Amino acid sequence: MAPPRLIPEGGIALDSYFFDTVHPSWLPVLQPVYERVWPQISQAIGCDFLPPAPDLFRAFAQPQQDVRVLIVGQDPYPTPGHAMGLAFSTRPGVAPPRSLRNIYTELASDVGVSGREDGDVSAWSRQGVLLLNRVLSVAPHAAGSHVRAGWQELSDAAIASLNRPPLVGILWGKQAQQVAPLLDRVPIIASAHPSPLSARRGFFGSRPFSTANAYLVDQGAHPVDWRL
Repeated sequence: MAPPRLIPEGGIALDSYFFDTVHPSWLPVLQPVYERVWPQISQAIGCDFLPPAPDLFRAFAQPQQDVRVLIVGQDPYPTPGHAMGLAFSTRPGVAPPRSLRNIYTELASDVGVSGREDGDVSAWSRQGVLLLNRVLSVAPHAAGSHVRAGWQELSDAAIASLNRPPLVGILWGKQAQQVAPLLDRVPIIASAHPSPLSARRGFFGSRPFSTANAYLVDQGAHPVDWRL
């Protein structure tokens, strides 16, 4: 039987992107929530949003069982051409935004790995790092515009399903740290957000990359190769 098509009046027919993009291992967790919240989300985000529709659910393209590090972001980059469905990552060729430049600085300081000239960190997702925004869409040029659309119910269900070892949660900033109760069975690395407004208040020097690898080894898992 074909999956249901949930297209409220005035909404967008994005069901095909959900079912074509999301890895089957996520469906038992996400599909029931998606079917419940999608009508509300579809109405809220309208027809003009970022990332482009084919990338909306890209974070869930990797197998659920392969995830060993979770990095939680807020919402996608609001500049057209930047967001690509993975938290903190940009499309290839796009210069890294300021928060990501600070992540690159800490990456080099912590594990001696250089960042890229662009902001594409999708290589981490192939290492079992889930780069997940709590809110999966944004209106162009309007950061935070879809915070009340209903995405958190879907992303929080995904996060709760990962509350099992081996996993390390990396929560940068207060918004990301709201999901800490969903990860009470795994180690959490919490610090200030890498934004220029807060990076010097606890992000720089927090050593999230080496600490995550140490936690993984303690859980009997392989460390992440953070090279880009």
